[in-house]
Amino acid sequence: MSVSMLPVLSQETGLHKYLEEIKKFPILSEEEEFELAQRWCDTKDLSAAHILVTSHLRLVAKIAMQFRGYGLPIADIISEGNIGLMTAVKKFNPGLGHRLSTYAMWWIKATIQDYILKSWSLVKMGTSSAQKKLFFNLRKIKSRLLQANNGQVLANEVDVIAKELDVSKNDVVEMSSRFENYEDSLNVSNYGDDVEAIDLVVEPSDNQEVILLESDDYNYKKNKLNNALAKLNEREREVITERRLRDKPLKLEDLSKKFSVSSERIRQIEERAMQKLISYIANENENLN
Repeated sequence: MSVSMLPVLSQETGLHKYLEEIKKFPILSEEEEFELAQRWCDTKDLSAAHILVTSHLRLVAKIAMQFRGYGLPIADIISEGNIGLMTAVKKFNPGLGHRLSTYAMWWIKATIQDYILKSWSLVKMGTSSAQKKLFFNLRKIKSRLLQANNGQVLANEVDVIAKELDVSKNDVVEMSSRFENYEDSLNVSNYGDDVEAIDLVVEPSDNQEVILLESDDYNYKKNKLNNALAKLNEREREVITERRLRDKPLKLEDLSKKFSVSSERIRQIEERAMQKLISYIANENENLN
């Protein structure tokens, strides 16, 4: 199984032609997917793997569009996403009970993000997870703040973003500046065939297939979190719930009064509980891989 076996997206073929071509591949039922995945696991049947890959090319295109604002060719982003999809198919274990789409999302996003990070040589990127989180979440948070404040820019926007992503204010300012320099207009044509960037959206609205995929992904994440929370003791679980899972988290002082301990003790419990959650989820991901 190789990239050359898949439909090709390039300046010559054009995006619209590619999207029309991948729509021709059928969506698999859960039973069909399980049978093909089992055949691949048992016999390494390349024809089964090929069907699994081609039936999920629309998912790759959907995810790739979320990364179209980084000044990189959409054809390259989709190609990297397809590599992530093939990796997911190769490693997928149908016996674990979840759909391929849910598992593949992680590989597709990870492969695309790795490609973008390597390509953005002009961005002074650190190796910390917080700085990478800033890179991929800055515009999303800024958009959320604008919506919450009726389009008004907050005076303390930089402070809010820096605190939420655990980076310095200088990091936020520098990254914002670089994005402003590289931000692509949705009306600029860069892709040939008189295609405008706004036309790159796969669908004007999510179809039923995408809705089901995203619902499956949400339920998968929810179940994983609930399983991780079950590993905590009652007090740790309540602290995490009140401090990390509420729209309006309680202050350390509030919980210290409730449990009759110091605020510093609550902070320690919260930190220890988060370490347990991260460790549990990381171990579970390794088992999936």
